[in-house]
Amino acid sequence: MTGKQILSDITVLDLTRARAGPAAVRQLADWGARAIKIEAPGAPDSADLGRRDGSDFQNLHRNKLSMTLDLKSDAGRDVFYRMVRKADVVVENMRPGVKHRLGVDYETLNELNPRIIYGSISGFGQDGPYANRPCLDQIAQGMGGHMAVTGEPGSGPMRSGAAISDLTAGLLCANGIMLALYEREQSGHGQWIQTSLLEAQIYLMDFQAARWLMDREVPPQAGLHHPTIAPMGTFRTSDGYINMAPMPEMWERFCRTLGLERLVEDPRFATFDARFANRPALIAEIESVTTLSTCAHWIERLNDERIPCGPVYTMDQAFSDPQIQHTGIARKILSHRLGEIEVVGQPLHLSRTPNRCDADRAAAAPDYGADTAGLLEEHGYSADDIASLRARAVI
Repeated sequence: MTGKQILSDITVLDLTRARAGPAAVRQLADWGARAIKIEAPGAPDSADLGRRDGSDFQNLHRNKLSMTLDLKSDAGRDVFYRMVRKADVVVENMRPGVKHRLGVDYETLNELNPRIIYGSISGFGQDGPYANRPCLDQIAQGMGGHMAVTGEPGSGPMRSGAAISDLTAGLLCANGIMLALYEREQSGHGQWIQTSLLEAQIYLMDFQAARWLMDREVPPQAGLHHPTIAPMGTFRTSDGYINMAPMPEMWERFCRTLGLERLVEDPRFATFDARFANRPALIAEIESVTTLSTCAHWIERLNDERIPCGPVYTMDQAFSDPQIQHTGIARKILSHRLGEIEVVGQPLHLSRTPNRCDADRAAAAPDYGADTAGLLEEHGYSADDIASLRARAVI
């Protein structure tokens, strides 16, 4: 295993806020990129979700540097342009018109540095009828069809408990940036990477979206059960709930394991389509047995028969599970102000080139503007220059 991180020779200028953009930059920073979070002077918490010392901020902004810079001022833009000439990547998630008003759009920065890779995350896209509308994760969940298929049948729309379009858009943007970095090795040129919360959400719908595109079938809510396969879902036990997911070819083995052999010959459940059509009756039959024993009992029995199953955890229970602990997804990092804290690590592992979390080199989220002076010095600004910028509230 080499100690060098994959992106350690890449510098990223981070103009993002909220969640989707910072998630994209976090992905690059975890794999070694030097990520510089550029923040407005005088407002340490105004551009991000939650308190700076809070869990959300610390988890989202680890492994980054922080500098303050007023991009609305001519002097601030001059500083930024000087940094762009030496950088590899710029990431932003402003509404399309805002970056042009600030003069930090792709066309402007490409003139300064033709090798620059510019990543953009928007709510609805860089153009089109909704391009300048504001958007957040829940808006995309609703418009992308997700809320209409989530929840119990007839219960009304339901959002997911995590910011799924934000995080997916961030991962897609980071993936696009890495593709562009690879392509730049051949062409020598940068390019503009674009994605949106709305597209990311529709992409996440996957087979549910394909049901409409190919079959013109509008997917309904299916609650705790699979939209197209029965039995597959969440079932009651004597002490809680268990997820069971027997594939169709496991049907007879599943019945035998639960002591429900009689269902194999029952015409209501004899075929794949019949089981789906009679799902409420099938669930009742299964729960008449599963409620007689505990989750642990059924998990052991089903796993012995190689039938997929698992408990339904709360967050604290999840991080107490021995397999989840074994993966190392919870990572300890040291903050000079907060002491030792835990964040969500990378779920991706490479055998020779570790990410910062795997290599135990993760850094806590930066203090507000902590790296401003040092970064300015790197770009040729003297102590007097820096004092002048500070006096004019440019930094």
